[in-house]
Amino acid sequence: MSMSLSDSDSSSYGGDYKNFKQISRDRLLHEMLQRAKTGDSKSTWKVLIMDKLTVKIMSYSCKMADITEEGVSLVEDMYKRRQPLPSMDAIYFIQPTKENVILFLSDMSGRSPLYRNSPISKELIAHIKKDGTVLPRIGALIEMNLEYFAIDSQGFITNNERALEELFGDEEDTRKGVACLNVMATRIATVFASLREFPYVRYRAVKSLDATTMTTFRDFIPTKLAAGVWDCLMKYKKTVKNFPETETCELLILDRSVDQIAPVIHEWTYDAMCHDLLNMEGNKYVHEVPSKTGGPPEKKEVLLEDHDPVWLELRHAHIADASERLHEKMTNFVSKNKAAQIQHGSRNGGELSTRELQKMVQALPQYSEQIDKLSLHVEVAGKINRIIREQGLRELGQLEQDLVFGDAGMKDIIKYLTTKDDTTRENKLRLLMILAAIYPEKFDGEKGANLMKLAKLPPDDMNAVNNLQLLGGSSETKKSSMSPFSLKFDMHKKKRGVRKERTGEEETWQLSRFFPVIEELIEKLHKGELSKDDYPCLNDPSPTFHGTSHGSSLHPPPVAHSMRSRRTPTWARPRDDGYSSDSVLRHASSDFKKMGQRIFVFIVGGATRSELRVCHKLTNKLKREVILGSSSLDDPPQFITKLKLLTANELSLDDLQI
Repeated sequence: MSMSLSDSDSSSYGGDYKNFKQISRDRLLHEMLQRAKTGDSKSTWKVLIMDKLTVKIMSYSCKMADITEEGVSLVEDMYKRRQPLPSMDAIYFIQPTKENVILFLSDMSGRSPLYRNSPISKELIAHIKKDGTVLPRIGALIEMNLEYFAIDSQGFITNNERALEELFGDEEDTRKGVACLNVMATRIATVFASLREFPYVRYRAVKSLDATTMTTFRDFIPTKLAAGVWDCLMKYKKTVKNFPETETCELLILDRSVDQIAPVIHEWTYDAMCHDLLNMEGNKYVHEVPSKTGGPPEKKEVLLEDHDPVWLELRHAHIADASERLHEKMTNFVSKNKAAQIQHGSRNGGELSTRELQKMVQALPQYSEQIDKLSLHVEVAGKINRIIREQGLRELGQLEQDLVFGDAGMKDIIKYLTTKDDTTRENKLRLLMILAAIYPEKFDGEKGANLMKLAKLPPDDMNAVNNLQLLGGSSETKKSSMSPFSLKFDMHKKKRGVRKERTGEEETWQLSRFFPVIEELIEKLHKGELSKDDYPCLNDPSPTFHGTSHGSSLHPPPVAHSMRSRRTPTWARPRDDGYSSDSVLRHASSDFKKMGQRIFVFIVGGATRSELRVCHKLTNKLKREVILGSSSLDDPPQFITKLKLLTANELSLDDLQI
């Protein structure tokens, strides 16, 4: 889609700090809707016509109230029959496809057009010029570079939901993979055009073990995507007004093979637990609230998003910490409100149940909004903790993390599978997938089948484990699984840690040891220590970008902490940690203004919530805004489903490890 920004001088720097999602929202509301008000139009209200893709882009960035405030009274689907409204102006926010052009011409041509005036993308001009009756009815032309979906204040997706299947699947036909990468590259480039950023493009290099090792299409995914993004950026340098001439930020392109464990291991933060355990549809949570008429409870849909200050504060906290903070908030609320204390029947606070809070809502309408928010999160956290107890997730989580850090091995897995019959099918599968990522040789031939029988898992689940091999993995994993010498010793080795302990700081909460690989990669990139052999760049750094040294970083790193020390869990920090809503409001505009250039990380094949959390954490730690992009944002159930769709074309596991 190439309906992007008008080429106004709108740098992302200067003025009050705005996060990534706020910038996307402003582009849509100001550049498109407000500019549509200019001209001699006498119409006050507008009709906004969109196609399926642009509806999704709009919904990620704006609420309906935002759109109506800008004078839009009606939103229409371009592909549905619409009532003529000749007295109203129209804004078309559409992709420049042949089908859309035909529909637009149909809307605006003839004696009785559907609408009065219509701003459109300049890509359509050549085709539209042929129709002399339409040109006088065009009020304004605005190009939008917004072909991405802002899922978070520091995250976006390109909406390539089938990227894993199309890129890592059938090796016989790469046409779908090439088409997928082309779309992805175009959409990533619009992020930089929108922000007026010119990145220093780095990517994970192809890792060939030796001259006899055959590389595959999958090995070249980051390389090909980097080249595609670069081509688009070169076009923007020529066509987009005020596009930077020198590098302003860093982009690191990876694929899912960089970390096969993060998508399936249990992440213990409030946000991740909500999406992993509660079967939410996107950010939508359905809960029961007391009926105002005294009848049975009513079902209510709520969105767990940034507009909720409680969610904003707790989303990256460990579930145990989130539960503690909620209890503190309720106790403080009661102690500060005498009327609430009287209603609760307690002069000194005390523990409140969700039901008691809901009764207070009915009796004290002036407190309803605050109590509604608190009672919602008490209910959500309570449900999560109940599932954790019922499924025995603490013991499973401990085993997962011990396995990753080399503190557990095959004996521990076998013991767990033989003694924990009540473990769910999905949890056993996730455990075996972690095992396969660390010990791929344990699934060779009959060994894998025997493990699946021990776990009492069907062949369908075995596909997910086998297909994990299609993601490739690091050269170290390949060497250990392919070299007879190393394999001989690995067979007798009990432990193989794939994460190094980052010791030196006390850990407050259990099960917070795990960290995704991108955390170390981003820290190394920030310090200028990321290997140029493993992660080469497409553009040589300009003198104004990296100074005189190719190895220096964009922003001088803080020297207070050793990079080899254990990461400080976000939930182990003091309350004023940059994550609480109060802290965000106090520090955002001042701290971020002083930040160095942005760091963008893009993961092909789906990102995880733990990786998004890390970007928020490192933004505060490094004092550089870190933005995560991906083809999609996948929770463990989604990732496993996608992995099962990959095809191996009857290749043996030995072939898959090449």
